[in-house]
Amino acid sequence: MSTSEKTPPPLPLLPVRTIPGSYGLPVWGPFVDRLNYFWFEGAETFFRKRMEKNKSSVFRTNIPPTFPFFTSINPNIIAVLDVKSFAHLFDMELVEKKDVLAGDYLPSLSLTGDIRTCIYLDTTETRHAQLKNYILDILKRSRSIWVPTLTTNLDTMWDSIDSDISKSKSGEAFDVPLKKFLFSFLTRTLTGADSSKSPELSEKGYTWLERWLLIQLVPTIKLGLCQPFEEIFLHSFVYPSFLVNGGYKKVAEFIQKEGSQVLNRGVTEFGLSEEDALHNLMFVVGFNAFGGLLAFFPTLLNILGNDKVLQDKLRKEVRDTCKADSLSFGLVMQLDLVNSVVYEALRLNPPVPLQFGRARKDFTLSSHDSAFEVKKGEVLCGYQPLVMRDGKVFDDPEKFVADRFTKGNELLSYVFWSNGSQTESASANNKQCPAKDIVPITAALFVAHLFQRYDSFTVDSSGSKITSLEKATHV
Repeated sequence: MSTSEKTPPPLPLLPVRTIPGSYGLPVWGPFVDRLNYFWFEGAETFFRKRMEKNKSSVFRTNIPPTFPFFTSINPNIIAVLDVKSFAHLFDMELVEKKDVLAGDYLPSLSLTGDIRTCIYLDTTETRHAQLKNYILDILKRSRSIWVPTLTTNLDTMWDSIDSDISKSKSGEAFDVPLKKFLFSFLTRTLTGADSSKSPELSEKGYTWLERWLLIQLVPTIKLGLCQPFEEIFLHSFVYPSFLVNGGYKKVAEFIQKEGSQVLNRGVTEFGLSEEDALHNLMFVVGFNAFGGLLAFFPTLLNILGNDKVLQDKLRKEVRDTCKADSLSFGLVMQLDLVNSVVYEALRLNPPVPLQFGRARKDFTLSSHDSAFEVKKGEVLCGYQPLVMRDGKVFDDPEKFVADRFTKGNELLSYVFWSNGSQTESASANNKQCPAKDIVPITAALFVAHLFQRYDSFTVDSSGSKITSLEKATHV
């Protein structure tokens, strides 16, 4: 056998370490960690300080929600904060995903018609494959109307913002027009329901979805309200579902009527009950799509809003490739810088910052420099904004580098915003977001449409208002 044909030598074994860190005293330890996480430090500082203290990207700590009214929840987690250890969360042979979207915390099922939706199911559960394939089918069928529906609704949104800015000297908040755009666009493309048929839904539908989404997440997120008010009243107990079920029911009834064709496919082609199809479709629209894009699009606007040099480069690329008022999936995929900007924004600001998984069995978890023994049943938690700043994978990891992903796609394998690698595909056998491909393409379409319509724009220092929009001068 020639030298070139010899098997390469095995990589050296990593030293096995005891997982550092502590859960502290029962009740008191998790409570103190909760106060630090929400109040005194904030999530990013919370994880950074413990990573530095333990001299390890893998350690034990607690995650909210905790005491006093979450007595049935175990807050103990193993933090995994580098790319290598974080990747274990997506190995379905090692971890299960049953009811661990937010760690050990599970919102009331009364918020979703007493149905466990697909996101809470493990891949070993029969309904998971049925529902995941149903959702993938919805996305596949929606592609034919995706771009025209997007651009039509974007034009409506920007017309509204244009009008408001012309009346305001201090700029205009873009959150309400953005929410209305997302609600109209997503209900049309994903359910086939045209919200313009209901004036009440067009005006209030987004608020109903937003409240329904918020009530599920309040115990786990920092809202930035006055402390200790936020800790006492918002992070200490579960809110009853009757506070939002009225609005949720109105949206569900509208989709049940106007989106009957999509729902019927769930029953006839995927073996679902009508209730199962309806509430899973509602979850995809309200939680996954509306919630995810509502978190991500403002990030894009803020990144671009005061970077005139980047705006010039993006505008040139868009207009050199796409004719005025002409956009398609194919054209947008040719926009290397636009797509790189989107992936870089997803790297630094993933819409879902936390990912969880419960050990399916005892296994050895590896970081870049050590190995750790994980026991069956232990919950792993990755905080993506830190994982995606892993200096052993990304150069200048804390810096926004607009063209980071234009020199080849090898780094995309380390971008995990979608609950899996960007170079892998969503399927019934994994928990990767079904919209793994459509989300970045939609974001790229959003940016391309913006620079077809405007030469430049600015955002205020708070990141909540657009202060100027310079309309395109090209023909």
